[in-house]
Amino acid sequence: MADDKQNKEAMKEAIETLNQIATNHSTPKTIKKAITDLITDLNNNEYSLSVRANNTISLLDDVTQDPNMPSYVRTQLRQAVSKLESIRE
Repeated sequence: MADDKQNKEAMKEAIETLNQIATNHSTPKTIKKAITDLITDLNNNEYSLSVRANNTISLLDDVTQDPNMPSYVRTQLRQAVSKLESIRE
């Protein structure tokens, strides 16, 4: 079983990265909205950390397909996905 402290730290780092994207003025509005919704889902304690992380990874895959996505935002999203992928039960 993965260390709970490591999982929480990875979740915190992923949320911080997503917050940076959502608050960046050059991020398109549609992407900001999707990221903000994902942050809300990640902060919802109804499900375990790993379930929230896996759901978000799946949804981020759809978000990265947006043709309006700047390349630097896509890179930041990949960083967040990497953190979320490290979360295990």
